[in-house]
Amino acid sequence: MSPVVVTLLFVLGTLLLILVLSAVRMAQEYERAVVFRFGRLLKRTKGPGLFLVMPFGIDRVVKIDLRVVTLDIPRQDCITRDNVTVGVNAVAYFQVIDPRRAVVAVSNYANATFQIAQTSLRSVIGQVELDELLSQRERVNQRLQSIIDAETEPWGVKVSIVEIKDVELPPQMQRAMARQAEAEREKRAKIIHAEGELQAAQQLREAAVTISTEPAALQLRYLQTLTEIAVEKNSTIIFPVPIDFLATLTDMLRRNNAASGQ
Repeated sequence: MSPVVVTLLFVLGTLLLILVLSAVRMAQEYERAVVFRFGRLLKRTKGPGLFLVMPFGIDRVVKIDLRVVTLDIPRQDCITRDNVTVGVNAVAYFQVIDPRRAVVAVSNYANATFQIAQTSLRSVIGQVELDELLSQRERVNQRLQSIIDAETEPWGVKVSIVEIKDVELPPQMQRAMARQAEAEREKRAKIIHAEGELQAAQQLREAAVTISTEPAALQLRYLQTLTEIAVEKNSTIIFPVPIDFLATLTDMLRRNNAASGQ
C-alpha cells in the first residue's frame, strides 16, 4: 500500500473519529437534553446516558437539571393587612417537570421562579393580618405554594413546598404583644381562681347539709379541728365552749331583751 493511500486512510479515520466524538453526547441520570435542530425544537428530549446528535452545529443541546432545587427567599419588608410592618423570609422547593417548556417558555426559569416567589410573598403577607400570620402559618404556606405554582406551571416548573422560616416584628410590637400575653395570663389566673372559689363554696354547702342532718358529724369535725390546732410547739390556748351553752345564753339574752321591751 502506497504512502499516499495510508495518509489518506489516516486522515479519513481521523475525520470519522472526530465526527463520532462530536455526535456522541451524554446526560446524567438527573438530566434531560433538549435538542434544537436548525433552530427548531425536537419533540423528544434525550437522555439519560449516551445519545447521538448531528454534529457541526446542526443540533444544539441544552441540558436541564431535574433535581429538586432549594430556593432561599431573602428577608422581605412587608406590611400586613392590619398595617404592621414585618420582616419575612422563606424557602421554596421546586423542580423542572417539563424540560422543553423550561427552555422555550422562559429564558431563565430559576431566576424567574425566584422573582415570582419574592413578589408573591409580599403580596400574600399584605393580605393577612398579623395574628393570622403567626397562628395560621401553615395556611399561609399553602396559599403561597398554590400561587407560585400556578404562576410557574406554564414554564414546566413545579413548586412543591413553600415555608415561611422567620417573622421579624418591630420592637414596639413585641412589647405590646408581651403586655397582651401577660394580661391574658392574668385573666386566666383570675378565672381559674374564681372557678376554684365556686367549687369550694359548692363543696362547703354540701358539707353543711350533711353535717346538719348528722349532729355527731359536727362533733367529729370539732374534734378534728382541735387536733389540727394542737400541733407540736404551738402556743395557742383553746377554751372549748359547748355549742349548747352558747345557744342557752343566746335564748336568755333574747328573753331579757323582750322583757325589758315590755
